Amino acid sequence: MIQHGSCIIVKTAHTQKLPYGAALENPMKTGIIGLPQVGKTSLFKILTKAKVEDHGRANPREAHIGVARVPDERLDKLSALYSPKKTTYASVEYVDVAAIGQEALKETAFLTNLRNVDALIHVLRAFEDDAIAHVGPIDPLREVKNVEFDLMVSDLGQIEKRLERLEKDLKKMRTGELERENALLLRSKEALEREQPLRELEMTAEEKKLIRGFMFLSQKPILYALNIGESATLGADLESSVSRFKLEELAQRPNAGATAICGKVEAELAEMDDVEAAEFLMSYGLHESGLVRLIHKSYELLGLISFFTAGEDECRAWTVPAGAKAPQAAGVIHTDLEHHFIRAETIRWDNLLDAGSEAAARARGTLRLEGKEYVVQDGDVLHIRHSG
Repeated sequence: MIQHGSCIIVKTAHTQKLPYGAALENPMKTGIIGLPQVGKTSLFKILTKAKVEDHGRANPREAHIGVARVPDERLDKLSALYSPKKTTYASVEYVDVAAIGQEALKETAFLTNLRNVDALIHVLRAFEDDAIAHVGPIDPLREVKNVEFDLMVSDLGQIEKRLERLEKDLKKMRTGELERENALLLRSKEALEREQPLRELEMTAEEKKLIRGFMFLSQKPILYALNIGESATLGADLESSVSRFKLEELAQRPNAGATAICGKVEAELAEMDDVEAAEFLMSYGLHESGLVRLIHKSYELLGLISFFTAGEDECRAWTVPAGAKAPQAAGVIHTDLEHHFIRAETIRWDNLLDAGSEAAARARGTLRLEGKEYVVQDGDVLHIRHSG
């Protein structure tokens, strides 16, 4: 007990040309955490192509920040159809913080960096290397439990301080909002004391909104990333690693997942062109790099889907939460499209490719009209009609 991705193509049917970017969301942030010498900063550099000095940080608690594109074969195929001047992928922002631990979690700067992310990737050492120091046997499951414990202790301290303040406030004036917050924090405290992270605690949308400002660490969705060693059977090893290191049960819990990469191989792939990389992967019996799977899994963990704008000037992937309605998707491109939304002309992206053009798809009668309540589905192509 503790004591202390998908796709939509969106185009405007109105003749007025609207500038992109007015309603663009900031890239969703994913924090990369882990104990020392697990390979998390190397992973960050490979993901984001960021130039980070190998000899350490000028400030021990400094965070490295970079952006990685989300690979999407559907966008590639749409670009092949339209031959645009520019192709722009969806993106995820990654934040590499210093090695985690109870002492680091007491420091304001470190906590701020970690609380400001939307999800976590916990990099776990699953490789043997005599040149890289490690205390005791390689045990990723033990690392998970130790770091999870530290995150929960940090949240528990935050809750206890707030409950003390709430007790005083409730004596002065009892309001429904204060009572609801108090009850929820007491329930959260009980969960943490039985070592249940807050991401596993069932909450209504209203309850999540009530405590959103606390940015609890154990409430954030988490992806466990096993960093395994290079081997002649790397393809099979990557597939079996989650089971082999006993992370299957953890990966099936709410708001959690697990995958495996080989940091050494990914570093080599990062230096190759596409043809060389494909041949290199084939030599290991792989069709895609572990890095691609990791990016997709972290994107999914955030509850996001991609949508596209497609045309001769640009084919571009944008981002909305899963379950977004058509006006919300339109608003990501420009706020005016959401405010003046009338309806959306809709077709699946693969049906568009099969038709060969929008005109041909329209002639086939495969386009349909959807209104404001339409929930965008994976693979939708939307023409936005608006009155702006």
